[in-house]
Amino acid sequence: MSFLGPVHTNDEWVAQLFGAKAASTGGVVRRKVRDVERKIGRTRLELEVRQRGFRLIEAGDQFIVICTRAPMQVIV
Repeated sequence: MSFLGPVHTNDEWVAQLFGAKAASTGGVVRRKVRDVERKIGRTRLELEVRQRGFRLIEAGDQFIVICTRAPMQVIV
């Protein structure tokens, strides 16, 4: 795992999140709710996810972004 240095602007933070390998290959990225709220806010995250056609789930203290536009089915 490589360490990415500190991010200084909201736009850089968003670019880093969606620039992750998992995001570009249809995987999953997650971030702590408190970190999202501190850096860009819930509304901005929802907007960025919606613009990309991805899905956003809040589970406990994590936001989980499913980075695909493919149909999904909740099994359980």
